[in-house]
Amino acid sequence: MNTAAALPSDPPGGRRAVFVWGIGVAVYFVAIVFRTSLGVAGLDAARRFHVSASALSTFSILQLLVYAGMQIPVGLLVDRLGTKKVLALGTVLFTAGQLAFALSHTYGMALASRALLGCGDAMTFISVLRLGSRWFPVRYGPMIAQVAALFGMAGNLVSTLLLADLLHARGWTATFAGSAAAGVVVLVLLLAFLKDHPEGHPGGDPLGRTAGHPENHPENHPEGHAVPAPAAAPPADRRVRRQIALAWREPGTRLGLWVHFTTQFPAMVFLLLWGMPYLVQAQGLSRETAGALLTLVVLVNMAVGLVYGQIVARHHDARLPLALGTVAATALLWAAALGWPGHAPMALLVTLCAALGACGPASMLGFDFARPANPPERQGTASGIVNMGGFTASITTLLAIGVLLDATGQNYRAAFSAVFAVQALGLAQILRLRGRAERRERERVVASRVETVHVPARDLTA
Repeated sequence: MNTAAALPSDPPGGRRAVFVWGIGVAVYFVAIVFRTSLGVAGLDAARRFHVSASALSTFSILQLLVYAGMQIPVGLLVDRLGTKKVLALGTVLFTAGQLAFALSHTYGMALASRALLGCGDAMTFISVLRLGSRWFPVRYGPMIAQVAALFGMAGNLVSTLLLADLLHARGWTATFAGSAAAGVVVLVLLLAFLKDHPEGHPGGDPLGRTAGHPENHPENHPEGHAVPAPAAAPPADRRVRRQIALAWREPGTRLGLWVHFTTQFPAMVFLLLWGMPYLVQAQGLSRETAGALLTLVVLVNMAVGLVYGQIVARHHDARLPLALGTVAATALLWAAALGWPGHAPMALLVTLCAALGACGPASMLGFDFARPANPPERQGTASGIVNMGGFTASITTLLAIGVLLDATGQNYRAAFSAVFAVQALGLAQILRLRGRAERRERERVVASRVETVHVPARDLTA
């Protein structure tokens, strides 16, 4: 069942939509470069700040903790203030964080810099999702999310290839300070050209009704009777709580969160911090070979993202099988690599990295459960809830691996076993919620069709 048919009130898309949305994606691209820059500098950071494995993991944990904690507030801000203002603030924050990290000479200052970077980074992806929904027809929703994620992985690729070389050629301060200039460039483009929505397509009704709702049409009110004025708005804190509660109440939102939770974190943990140390120290590879495998994760992510986006756009019911298949493949290959006596063969490591490359696109499917479950005015809040999932799982696993490495004397086999416990928790929640979410989505589709039938024909072309 494909529920992504175009609506009469859909924005037109077109070249201008691609241009404006492309600016938002460029901001997200730079944020990902900054977010993942520590992944290729983990060993250098340990030497620069003289820290242990668990202390090193604190960099990424704090950054992701701030990111995850900001998701619901950012979703509310995007719904209230619009994309441009939130993206501009985020760009200022993550650029300042990257520059401060370049100049850090103490562990405490470096931690504060990554927290600032995480705060700004948190404002990017939800804003880009909302920007896409405002500029493109709804049927392109799954593809828009996957393409945005693809450009994010391109940012990861820049970190893996370019920043790694610069770090060894130019040193810590020059590399991180030089990269901060990219934040200034995208900020200028954003302020000059980005708009929240095309003219005539502002998005959802502030009263929570869709554009096609019969109540929005004056013709449906008796002659001489104006549309009733809305009741006085409740206090802001009550509106915020209600916005969050309504989004959370939808089974599709919660299912989306757990899909994101279960699928994203294995690749995130690998790319953000522990992939390079695992491949070099546990598997005995050179840094160059390990870097090539990290690059493979990114390249597979980009390719699979396009495939998953096309499949889900055409076959909406493929969302859950794709997500569960990715989880199963990842768990199986991790078990094989960790259980292999001695160093795992290169063919197995290559296959593992290819499976990890599918984790990012699979996590984007979480948004495809939340999107049809919530009206336009709640999309930012719902996306924020979903986006918390994978980053919460990543924080938990990053911390567990760091603690276990210190406790077991750098035993990567024992430390990476934490992956299975987190996957098991997420899988149990997905299986618990999937039936409820499917029933609710079918009910919404039926209700939408009934509503459309009762809208006068002239309203559909208004």
